Amino acid sequence: MVAWTPAWRLTGGIVTIAHEGGHAVVAVLTGRGLSGIRLHADGSGSTFHVGRNGGIGLVLTAFGGYPAPALLGLVGATLVGTGRAAASLWLVVVLLVATLVHVRNVFGAASVLLTGAAVVGVAWWGQPALQAAFAAALSWFLLFGGLRSVRDLQRTRRHRFDEGNDADALAGLTGIPGGVWAGLFWLLGAAAVVTGAWLLVLGPLPG
Repeated sequence: MVAWTPAWRLTGGIVTIAHEGGHAVVAVLTGRGLSGIRLHADGSGSTFHVGRNGGIGLVLTAFGGYPAPALLGLVGATLVGTGRAAASLWLVVVLLVATLVHVRNVFGAASVLLTGAAVVGVAWWGQPALQAAFAAALSWFLLFGGLRSVRDLQRTRRHRFDEGNDADALAGLTGIPGGVWAGLFWLLGAAAVVTGAWLLVLGPLPG
């Protein structure tokens, strides 16, 4: 689903939900006012927040989007790898409900509800084997989907400079080139994939 573009167009919105949720969580944690989230049919999204027009809170909020899918996938892999697949699914449900409260457009609300319905269905009625398989698949999807979203970011940046993307927005806020931020997104995503793969295939890390 991640590698095949037609499938990605249908499922990539799940990664966008996690991405925008990352912005939203960091905005709240840094004391910014969260005013809404919008998700669009083309796979894009926006998180609206208010506060100072500079400072570490704004930088962290801008940074929080791209690492979020990989981080969520890594948390899921940790729970699945330690035999707590059902807990990982209910965690996703809680996060989706928190996201839904802040969604401000019909398509976005429908996307979150549809995703939530699928996860609740498996978490509530699924047998343990199905829960484990579904939770593992969702973790893999978020881990690799996070990397694909960074690749799409880099492709966009090759064609134009646009402060609407997170890397160039961070460049405008910090003076550090957008390519450095994109490279950091790649590094974090790759590290999450390697760690998540270890947890899902081989079990918990030693020690």
